[in-house]
Amino acid sequence: MRKEKKMTTKQIVFAAMAIALATVVATAIKLPSLPNGGSVTLFSMLLVTLVGYWYGPAIGITAAVGFGILQFITGPYVVHPIQVLIDFPLAFGALGCSGFFANKKNGLLKGYVAGVLGRFFFASVSGLIFYTVYVESLGENMVAIWASLVYNMTYILPEAVITIILISIPAVKSALVRMKELALS
Repeated sequence: MRKEKKMTTKQIVFAAMAIALATVVATAIKLPSLPNGGSVTLFSMLLVTLVGYWYGPAIGITAAVGFGILQFITGPYVVHPIQVLIDFPLAFGALGCSGFFANKKNGLLKGYVAGVLGRFFFASVSGLIFYTVYVESLGENMVAIWASLVYNMTYILPEAVITIILISIPAVKSALVRMKELALS
């Protein structure tokens, strides 16, 4: 039987700081904010994925779900009750999947992309629910699928591209590796 490890005080502190900073960034620094939820924030998804990059998937997903709950508390936009689960704990929780790449070569980049794709998937499923509330036929459902994909791409993709550029800069990459060493020491 495997014994579960408990989070250390240092892990809790580092995760809490990353989530708090991500919450401030997501709340205070929104570039375009879309009418039906979603906005480009400067690096809030990166801050959440860092926790997984530092400590692996269990702690990363736990912290990311916590971030999702904070996002719901600070700015909910809900049309259908199931969206509460999909848009917040699941979509943001997917960012913690970065932890599956924590010990891989270019793990932060790979983990960030995986987390963002997970968030995009869940946000698109939620958007599909939002758009299908207004349609009645299969043909209109196809339009709803495309509407959800395009809508979610308009804010997730720009932030992802900006962040990938940032973390690809050698000095930033080096600083983030050093930050991981501090988080793990």
